[in-house]
Amino acid sequence: MRLKDKTAIIIGAGQSPGEGIGNGRATALRFAQEGARVMAVDCALASANETAALAKKAGGDCFAFEADVTKEASLKAMIDTAHKTWGKIDILHYNVGVSIAGGDASPLDITEEAFDRISAINLRGAIMAVKHVLPIMRQQKSGVILTIASVAAWEDYPYVAYKATKAALVVFTKQVAIRNAEFGIRANTILPGLMDTPMAVDTRARSHNKTRAQVVAERNAKVALRGQMGTGWDVANAALFLASDEANFITGVELPVDGGALIRVGGYTTLQ
Repeated sequence: MRLKDKTAIIIGAGQSPGEGIGNGRATALRFAQEGARVMAVDCALASANETAALAKKAGGDCFAFEADVTKEASLKAMIDTAHKTWGKIDILHYNVGVSIAGGDASPLDITEEAFDRISAINLRGAIMAVKHVLPIMRQQKSGVILTIASVAAWEDYPYVAYKATKAALVVFTKQVAIRNAEFGIRANTILPGLMDTPMAVDTRARSHNKTRAQVVAERNAKVALRGQMGTGWDVANAALFLASDEANFITGVELPVDGGALIRVGGYTTLQ
């Protein structure tokens, strides 16, 4: 019960169609299992409700909420509802990101529309959510803010908008950490590598006209650790650690959950 008596908003707690479990849903379930009261937020309310139902079935305390991260008013309503419901907000976890499904492309082919849409989802939504939760956490003199970036921020990645926004998210999270440390607020980011999730695998299978098995095999072959991708549970467990009091003296860091991918990126270190 590492999150006993804690409250947590998890944005992106639903998941896209496909096999397995996504990072957001796994995190919502893990947080609920560890004693947190969870708001499972997603733009698809039906998917958020599925997450909440799974959490409740396992004995957790979780309710669904619909929010559009591209609209500040929607994120403000989310924060207001959570604060009114609980009287406090201990954890804000931004687990939202899009690349191929948003029309991402190389710098030669990217369109203004695709870049703006991906930026609004991957970066601006995180900034707006933090904007509205910070006054509450500052008043509490405590709080944890977690963001999900990607190893794509640092390694070779072909599509421009995802890479640029995830790299910017890392820097933004560091800014939040140092500017709010005096208020007892911690902010950290997780960098997943190649993961076996519906968004990462099934979306690629559909867009590249391949079978899921083909995409899994191709991605597994690129992973240094055991030649196998991670799962949503690996990201969830990392988020659990960073959200818990076990990470009480950790802020402003990037935690790779990548099976060794960033070891291959020369000069990279998580100790800064």
